[in-house]
Amino acid sequence: MVNGVIVVRKEKGMTSFDVVARLRRIFGQKKIGHTGTLDPDAEGVLVVCIGKATKLVDDLSDGTKTYEAELLLGRVTDTQDISGTVLEEHEVRVGREEVREALLSFGGKQYQVPPMYSAIKIGGKKLVDLARKGKVVDRTPREVEFTDIVILANEPPSVRFRVTCSKGAYIRTLCEDVGRKLGCGGCMASLLRTRVRQFDLSEARTLAEIARLKAFEDAEGRAEYSFVYPIQNFFPGRPSLTVPSGIDKAVYNGNKFYLKEGRIPDMPTEDGEVLVYSSSGEFIGVYGKCGEKYSPLRIFYSPPPRMNEEAPWK
Repeated sequence: MVNGVIVVRKEKGMTSFDVVARLRRIFGQKKIGHTGTLDPDAEGVLVVCIGKATKLVDDLSDGTKTYEAELLLGRVTDTQDISGTVLEEHEVRVGREEVREALLSFGGKQYQVPPMYSAIKIGGKKLVDLARKGKVVDRTPREVEFTDIVILANEPPSVRFRVTCSKGAYIRTLCEDVGRKLGCGGCMASLLRTRVRQFDLSEARTLAEIARLKAFEDAEGRAEYSFVYPIQNFFPGRPSLTVPSGIDKAVYNGNKFYLKEGRIPDMPTEDGEVLVYSSSGEFIGVYGKCGEKYSPLRIFYSPPPRMNEEAPWK
């Protein structure tokens, strides 16, 4: 089983679920999840967790994202992008400076009303499902933040810009809000996600590239794939501990254990979080060290079926 994080370059025309479905076929395993939906017409960085790394989905869903978008002024659609039904069309009479001021005015923290065409649930139902039935419901504005807004091209009615935003922000909605402020309406014409947290577009691979690279590295007999980030990489700055074989049973069952100071070389000396490995070098999870006591905080190892009895303290 493969366990880790993959940075996918999602292509246009695919849903985020399509990407996950394709990866399940490529790797032959079911436990795969993405960390942030991209619309079918959008492309760019989609961070995917596979195997035991699915426990990181919530962690990696937080944090900032960076996009390059194109705003088309003069058109309002029901989906807030050019794929939707046109609701209004207006003549665009604004100049470049007006556009620049309007767009930059959205920098900082503010409240944004989530779009109807989104996966957000209200009363147990997705907004997008209600929207497809022609229903519009009240949505509670959410606090979001836009930073580092940079205009890349400003030729009204087309405006290209780059922006970094917090979790929960919608660039489609930002485009519509800018158009509304300018008095001519607007919608999103294209969207490219260039960064998610520490993951950059330059390290993202298409599904075809991932399939080819996997086949190549399988043929070489590699134990680990070069394009899969190990789970332990996402807990930087913690000391590591490889336990002696006598404690394997405890860690394989996710139990606490005791280890006397100096019993093995290079033991952590400070209390705090420790990355624990079995005696064979398999990553088990994050433990909390308090003196000689090590208690499990986040376990990423799945124990085999019969190793479920309580392990003795060591």
